[in-house]
Amino acid sequence: MSLNYLTPEFKVIRDYDLCINCKVCMRQCANEVHSYDEQLYKMVADDFKCVNCQRCVVMCPTHALTIINHPQDFRQHANWSYDTIRDIYRQAETGAVLLTAMGNDKPYPIYWDKMVVNASQVTNPSIDPLREPMELRVYIGRKPDKIELDENLNVKTQMPPQLKLEVPILFSAMSYGSISYNAHASLSRAAEKLGICYNTGEGGLHKDFRKYGKNTIVQVASGRFGVNREYLNTAAAVEIKIGQGAKPGIGGHLPGEKVSEDVSETRMIPVGSDAISPAPHHDIYSIEDLSQLIFSLKEATDYKKPVGVKIAAVNNVAAIASGIARAGADYIAIDGFRGGTGAAPKRIRDNVGIPIEFAIASVDSRLRSEGIRHTVSLIASGSIRNSADIIKAIALGADAVYIGSAALIALGCHMCQKCNTGKCNWGIATQDPYLVKRLNPEIGYKRLVNLVTAWGHEIKEMLGGMGINDIESLKGNRLMLRGIGMTQKELDILGILAAGE
Repeated sequence: MSLNYLTPEFKVIRDYDLCINCKVCMRQCANEVHSYDEQLYKMVADDFKCVNCQRCVVMCPTHALTIINHPQDFRQHANWSYDTIRDIYRQAETGAVLLTAMGNDKPYPIYWDKMVVNASQVTNPSIDPLREPMELRVYIGRKPDKIELDENLNVKTQMPPQLKLEVPILFSAMSYGSISYNAHASLSRAAEKLGICYNTGEGGLHKDFRKYGKNTIVQVASGRFGVNREYLNTAAAVEIKIGQGAKPGIGGHLPGEKVSEDVSETRMIPVGSDAISPAPHHDIYSIEDLSQLIFSLKEATDYKKPVGVKIAAVNNVAAIASGIARAGADYIAIDGFRGGTGAAPKRIRDNVGIPIEFAIASVDSRLRSEGIRHTVSLIASGSIRNSADIIKAIALGADAVYIGSAALIALGCHMCQKCNTGKCNWGIATQDPYLVKRLNPEIGYKRLVNLVTAWGHEIKEMLGGMGINDIESLKGNRLMLRGIGMTQKELDILGILAAGE
């Protein structure tokens, strides 16, 4: 970074009336922002190194620190914005692709916030979830064409394998290597406690977490890291990763410096080697090829586990999903363009893909029109931020949702978007042992349990307000949604009416 062209992005403000020179900020910052000046006898900060993770702010015992966006700006220009100019300076200096992390942060419309939910009043009484039973349990997997009963009215139809979730929430795919051991420990233990599932991501399953197998979804990605028969059969479900919302159409890259001995053993690659996931699976070039892999995985697991496919939300996602359903997938996970990631090219993250709201609505409509909606479950992901987003996603057609960024925020993530550097001061997106130990999995798992439990209560309240006592009755029930401030085309794609209609 050249000091001749760039100014700091953030400014560290220190109240010297409160600062006691305890050096906590210096010890807590992996970016080496803070130091003690022996000549001035006080703590000083290098603003250029600050990423605004706020670890120092939170840990300061006297609350002497504040971090703000640096007030120095370029001359205002509607076309050549601050970020645009900074990016050009950085690439002119390095000649490199700009990398960033987490989801798309551009000010595109957030359609969750443009939808409101219906409520019961006089003719359709509401339900009090504190006094009447409310069902949030869902089953993910292919459903039979019909149910047959024997003469004693017992079901004789053999059900395909299903994932049972006590609430319609799963922890999204985040690989060991991109996030820490303690983060995985928190996610896996919370999933077991909640009766839901977490996804290993494409980095394999650490041997310590095999005991959580009945609450684990394992991924088979293009790199095939950690994939073997034991891996597949330990899990409750298997997911083929084709793409993800933060970087549709490209592969993944875990830098060698993150491949420790532990990560090496789990991924089955040499220590210190870069883990490259190619953009395509080199054995999948058609729906027929995908079908072969789906049934190969079903054969390897004796047809006892659901096999799903994860794709990014792109323009023709409805047609793609239709083909995946016909290829034999038991569920389809669709990741919108705001989905998080440990590292992605900035231009891809900010300019490729579509919102999950449109993707789920169009896929659900397509599958229903073709009469095959029951053959596959839909999981929505890509910036599910709260319980209201979950309600709206299910009303648009999802069976359940993945949460990733929200789960990491519950663990302490401050969304500084520097996961790719491996210097996460909160012990989440790092393999540095000194930093990893900052995330206590005993505390982390309880925070995740609290988050999902709170969301479950809110979902029940909202369902009760609509006069619905079963989450399945909301699935695809778009009459419960109304749009505000949308064009007619947007309303048509979502399949909802405008507020007031």
